[in-house]
Amino acid sequence: MSNEQKSVGAYNLLFEAERERAFITGSEAVSEAVKRANIDMAIAYPITPQSESMHLVGDLYAQGYLKDYYRAENEFAVMAAIHGAALGGGRVFTATSGPGTLRAMEMFPVWAGSRQPVVCAFMCRGVALPPSIQPENIEMAFLLDTGMLMFHAENAQDYFDMILAAYAITEQPEVHLPVGVFADGFFVTHTREVVMLPPDNLKLDSYNSDYSPVPPFDMENPPARVTRDPLLNKSNFVSYAASASWHQEVLAAAERSRKYIDRFLGGSIEIENGDADILIIASGTAVSQSREAVKAMKLEGIDAGLIKVKSVRPFPEKEIAAATANASIILVPEFNAGGWLCREVKAAIDNNSRVVAGPRVFGGMPMPGEIIVDEVKKALAKSGGAVKR
Repeated sequence: MSNEQKSVGAYNLLFEAERERAFITGSEAVSEAVKRANIDMAIAYPITPQSESMHLVGDLYAQGYLKDYYRAENEFAVMAAIHGAALGGGRVFTATSGPGTLRAMEMFPVWAGSRQPVVCAFMCRGVALPPSIQPENIEMAFLLDTGMLMFHAENAQDYFDMILAAYAITEQPEVHLPVGVFADGFFVTHTREVVMLPPDNLKLDSYNSDYSPVPPFDMENPPARVTRDPLLNKSNFVSYAASASWHQEVLAAAERSRKYIDRFLGGSIEIENGDADILIIASGTAVSQSREAVKAMKLEGIDAGLIKVKSVRPFPEKEIAAATANASIILVPEFNAGGWLCREVKAAIDNNSRVVAGPRVFGGMPMPGEIIVDEVKKALAKSGGAVKR
């Protein structure tokens, strides 16, 4: 079965096409993005809470929206096979969650090291003992230095837009790095909300692998000519220099992505009431809870602002430093025990004793706005009234 879709540029699809309301889950939003992404191949393996999204992608294959799709043996097999499809010049998509992320961990820096524009959706969940399928995003901490770009969706609308934007960003010849698009599982994947969708008879322009910085594998460019295993496996100065320079290029490519993040995501951060003396910095679902906390504090006469972090890699150090320059209290609520976002914020700004690490919830615990407000009040009490209210 084939579907008649008109190919359009990413900017047109994301910002210019008229949109209509749809009341859907985050998993369905992923499927809707894939429907319009002009995907060559998707490969799946089930793990909660990601399973539904890739089941829906399988339905899209049956309807003719993808050229190929299958279920692999396990998560590592998925990520290895999707890597092969990308090496062959295809536009690819996959998804995973929690323990699946850890089982496939070896492949993520391989994607980056071979400069492949893989887009992978992560539906974050607990990974530690005692076993938990509940939402938390500690797995993002493990991926920060794999070389991939990392975007964190607040809600289903973000998830839809970020997946499409990911292709527009990664397929720029000077970028060409894998992109992880993250959402907090269940909170986003299984919640139904209004998502504004462009027409489903539109799709992204096809991917042209001729513009890849690494030639796609074919009969003229077999793997041995591209991967250079005999060189990089030797223990000598030439090998070290080649490896180091390539690592530097991966890092440089991430820096070059910033201007495309500005264009297709509308920037790495969003700021609300940025002149407030109290600022909350959050990403993912914690942003929504922080919005409620800001509203509640306003009713109590406490003036607070919000900085939403959309791009975790590359991290918006300069933007956050500028936005927090005059703040006295900076609160970083997170859905994980490790506090990876707080560490990033502290590393980005001067006088980081202003940063309050928390609240943090994990193991599936909710984060009511009240506990964010309580943390702000504790910080205000500690300041002895020195903070403007």
